[in-house]
Amino acid sequence: MIVVMQAKATPDQIKEVEQTLEGWGYEIHPIYGVERTVLAAVGNPSEDEASLAEQIDALPFVEKSMLILKPYRLASREFRPEKSTVKVGDVVVGGNGFVMMAGPCTVESEEQLMTTARAVKAAGATVLRGGAYKPSTSPYSFQGMGEDGLKILAQAREETGLPIITEVMHIGNIDLVAKYADILQIGTRNMQNYDLLIEIGKLKKPVMLKRGMSSKIEEWLQAAEYILKGGNDAVMLCERGVRTSETYTRNTLDLSAVLAVRELSHLPVVIDPSQGTGRSSMVPAMCRAAAAVGADGLLVEVHPNPEKALKDGAQSITIPAFQQVMRELALVLPAVGRTL
Repeated sequence: MIVVMQAKATPDQIKEVEQTLEGWGYEIHPIYGVERTVLAAVGNPSEDEASLAEQIDALPFVEKSMLILKPYRLASREFRPEKSTVKVGDVVVGGNGFVMMAGPCTVESEEQLMTTARAVKAAGATVLRGGAYKPSTSPYSFQGMGEDGLKILAQAREETGLPIITEVMHIGNIDLVAKYADILQIGTRNMQNYDLLIEIGKLKKPVMLKRGMSSKIEEWLQAAEYILKGGNDAVMLCERGVRTSETYTRNTLDLSAVLAVRELSHLPVVIDPSQGTGRSSMVPAMCRAAAAVGADGLLVEVHPNPEKALKDGAQSITIPAFQQVMRELALVLPAVGRTL
């Protein structure tokens, strides 16, 4: 249930409604706006919800209440009609600015990361990506440098000023990754790792939740709900392609997911064209398409020598190719009312 308080409702009146809802078995998630307060009541009430809504509507300091039928409540448009934003330092994801997150799939060495970080910063990127821990289908593939990789990422942030995004894979290293990272990435394989999502929800740190490779949009939003319900509202979504019967591309990049999420949810949406296609030749065009369709940003894999990459070199673009992508985006984005 969503309860919209009247603009002149006092703190004591708001508290009274919160206590009433809690007495019925709800968990309260308030939004304190400039003009009015909105209370999201989540949970299983002790009585019929429609009759409870009538009782709440009868209070003189309540403007209206609404029942939310979707299984994702805090992520829904009913809960927050206006689009939400996620702030990472001076970077705002979901605002008028289009955010470019770029860097190597995996941190391989100090030289590799620093070279890439300096180049993407110079080209206009505002967030540095890089994997310190990498999930791999094969146990024989490179698994990442671990904490040494996190330290190199922190070094790059110190020099370039770029906030860093990196993946957290399991509960046991949440605190370690959170110590270094500015944005915690939940990968496609962990989208439905509910224990991990619950723990991430307890943190006050921005999170990027990637869509599961075989997940419906509703399942994706319900996964985000786990994080939001824990109290962490700094959540952004990342469409990274879904698995279909096609074999030419690594995944099928679902750009329509941006539009679907816009209709269903207030959360910002970022596109990963590198994972989405698995082919570096397709990445620039998909970057332009993502900007045109209304995504809030991009997560792009950039490597100084893709042919020598230890991980996912086939989908990583070169530094000159990234520079060209940024020039092209500067032409496309004004057409949709956005800027880099």
